[in-house]
Amino acid sequence: MAYYKYPQFLSQQNGSEYDNVHEPSTATPYSGIYRCEGCGQSATSVKPHPLPPQNHHQHTAAQGRIQWRLVVKSHFA
Repeated sequence: MAYYKYPQFLSQQNGSEYDNVHEPSTATPYSGIYRCEGCGQSATSVKPHPLPPQNHHQHTAAQGRIQWRLVVKSHFA
């Protein structure tokens, strides 16, 4: 989960880029904070570097595969 203290530094945006789920180690489409769909852990990734790999952290069988969703996009992505 991503955290923040000052809400005035974040703006709501309804772009489709927040709807896509990405596989580990694929090129980061937008710089920002990504959330693991299975367990909720977060990681920062910078375009065009790869998203965190499959072995970034471990999941139980109930959590499924590691997949990443953009939750906070950098303004200059």
